[in-house]
Amino acid sequence: MTKIGFVILTWNSENCIYNCLSSIFSLESSRLCGRIVVINNGSTDRTVEQIDIAVSEYKNKSGFICEVHKLDKNYGTTISRNIGLKSLLDGDVDYICILDSDTVVNTEAILTLTKALETDHTIGIIGPRMKDKNSVYQHSGRNLPTLTEKLFKVLPIKALREKGVRMEGSISDEGHGCVSVGYLMSACWMMRKELPTEIGLLDEKIFYAPEDVDYCIRCQKAGYSVQYCYDAEIIHEWQRLSRKKLFSKHNFEHIMGLAYLFRKHGYMISTAKLEREFAEKRAEKRDI
Repeated sequence: MTKIGFVILTWNSENCIYNCLSSIFSLESSRLCGRIVVINNGSTDRTVEQIDIAVSEYKNKSGFICEVHKLDKNYGTTISRNIGLKSLLDGDVDYICILDSDTVVNTEAILTLTKALETDHTIGIIGPRMKDKNSVYQHSGRNLPTLTEKLFKVLPIKALREKGVRMEGSISDEGHGCVSVGYLMSACWMMRKELPTEIGLLDEKIFYAPEDVDYCIRCQKAGYSVQYCYDAEIIHEWQRLSRKKLFSKHNFEHIMGLAYLFRKHGYMISTAKLEREFAEKRAEKRDI
């Protein structure tokens, strides 16, 4: 029996949280069990009501139990998710899955991800292939961002925008097995329970983004790889909140987060120095 601890952050998620929780509660109880920690980030809609409905409906019918933390306001992604991580580090789970509220998971995908971690201890974080209800794949595995790439993507020149997209680098829609990436978007991360103890929790100096990039960099600085798994597939109804409005709090926080990320990890234009550090750490870990 594989024990999974899910961390789910909600913020005005009334249209998707029931489906997310239902998919976890419906995982095959003969193969998977564990805990779900939901952190509600001060939602003002019917999110809490939808959570209560799902918990009530599946009570005593699932291998998972659920606890809900109701916060008084939106604390962003890092402070809130860390509440869930801290709760699970004290619990009886083998793996931790950070999950967005607009995802729908399945038994085979979860087991495929945990099997990869079980068989290859050089992997720190692994994520599945994700698509929306129209079968459009999300390119969630990418190169580490640079200032040049970000500038190119917002310039009013098509050729430069396209170059920025190429620099971002995305895995292809089709493939098999696992491939190393610079970082994975945190809509679905699977990791061993021990990883947050080894490299720490999410950096709470980042409010919204790019906390996913920072954590994947720290994972690789510890000698682990970050892997995108083609053989595990889930649904993700990508809301893309930061792109709905050009001038928004989300975009402002993202810009501030990027500036902080570049200062923290000592790069901006090129990732070559980081890549060398990653390779050295992986070699050290192999020699231990």
